[in-house]
Amino acid sequence: MVLPKAEWERIQDNLDSTTREAARILTEKKEREEMHLRSKAAVKDWPNTIMGLAQQKLKAKKLREEKEEEERKLLDLEEQRFQAAKRKEALDHAKTYLYYQNERVKGLHSALLLAEVLKERDAQVEFKKLKSDVNKKKGEEKEHEHKEAILREQEKAHQCYMNQQALRRDQLEQIKEHKLQADLAKLEDKREGEQIQRLNRLYQLEIQRGREKEQEEKVERQRLYHEHVTEQKIIKAVEEQKEMEEDDRIRAHFKAKETIAKLIKKKESEMRRLTQEHQDKIVYQLAVQMNEALKREDDRLAKDIAKKEAEQEKKRKEKEAKEKAAIESIAEHRATVMKMKVEKEREKKEEGKKELHALMEKNRIYLETEKAKKQRQRDANMEVQKIQIQQMAEKQAKKQQEKQADLDYDIQREAIALFKEREFQSYAKQVIESESKTTHHLYPLLKASKDGRGLGHGPFSRGREGVNTSFQAQDGAGGQLPCCSCTPAQEVKNMK
Repeated sequence: MVLPKAEWERIQDNLDSTTREAARILTEKKEREEMHLRSKAAVKDWPNTIMGLAQQKLKAKKLREEKEEEERKLLDLEEQRFQAAKRKEALDHAKTYLYYQNERVKGLHSALLLAEVLKERDAQVEFKKLKSDVNKKKGEEKEHEHKEAILREQEKAHQCYMNQQALRRDQLEQIKEHKLQADLAKLEDKREGEQIQRLNRLYQLEIQRGREKEQEEKVERQRLYHEHVTEQKIIKAVEEQKEMEEDDRIRAHFKAKETIAKLIKKKESEMRRLTQEHQDKIVYQLAVQMNEALKREDDRLAKDIAKKEAEQEKKRKEKEAKEKAAIESIAEHRATVMKMKVEKEREKKEEGKKELHALMEKNRIYLETEKAKKQRQRDANMEVQKIQIQQMAEKQAKKQQEKQADLDYDIQREAIALFKEREFQSYAKQVIESESKTTHHLYPLLKASKDGRGLGHGPFSRGREGVNTSFQAQDGAGGQLPCCSCTPAQEVKNMK
């Protein structure tokens, strides 16, 4: 079936129309979606929209919260400074307390208390001497002082009460102010929440309207699509009718062609018959001519055979002459080959000698390489020995440094003990000078302030194991026991 080009293009267009329409609808839908996205991107940053106002309020709220956070940070920093000052004061108090808990300081304080007691005892003796004279006057003065003290205490208590009342009023005002601020903040948050909810409802309503509009557009598109499909079905039915009519015309045309083809075949068979008869005549004539040609060919072949036999006899003689010449050339070739073989063996011996020399040279190079390798190994061993010796020297130096560090530590400990002793002596000196102005009973303070760095009978020293060797003996609490190596004890030992 052969169709014209225009008809074929028309059929293709009719078949592809549905696909093109679907592609056009998809393209339009994609363009509308892109336009919608561009519109949303354009109005995103507008300040006069609902979302823009909500964003501005959120930003303002964020800035307000950041400002409040900065203020809280400043308050926290001030509180940290105040707490650091309190910790420093507590540390100073603790250091003073620990210093006063030292045994020697306690002993000094006990001596100071004893000196105070002795001073008080002297004062009581003096007081008893003067009591009879000034008892009455002192009672009056004491009563007057007692009244003044009562008045001062009452005035002080009244002032303290007034201060507490003022402080309470200030605290109540601050509490009311903070509560008012909190209520205002809650109201503001509530208003903002209601505003956001209203804006959210408006946004949801706008979205619902957009969805309803899209649904209506979708229904309209479906209706148009169904109408288009109906039109296409009608057009397709018309096209099918046209195609059926076209097929009828083509079938009539084919029947006419078949009739013409039958007539042509009949004519061709008649022509083939005549041609066959003409060919038979030509074949008969050719057969007669071939017989005559075969006879002439037989005569020619007989002559050729005789001629070939004569040529073969001549070739045989020439072959015999050639074989004789070949035998002679073979003998000559053998002599030449033997000579070449001898020459080749001589060259092979020379090559063997050369290979032997090369092998010996390789062996010599290998021995030298091994010798150099062993030398390098010996050098490496020497380097390792040097490194080991260096490491041993470093270890020895490290031990010496550790020993020196121990000695330095002992010296540092002695220096610290000496510094503490000097500090104690300075403190004791100040106490003694202060007490010497008021009393003459300084013996307990002088006894407590004597140099006792070792806290034992022997000199202060630190042994190899970190033990203070100035102690002779200790009790269970670590206190030094009295020295028992006296003369009576020695006599008891001699008696035993």
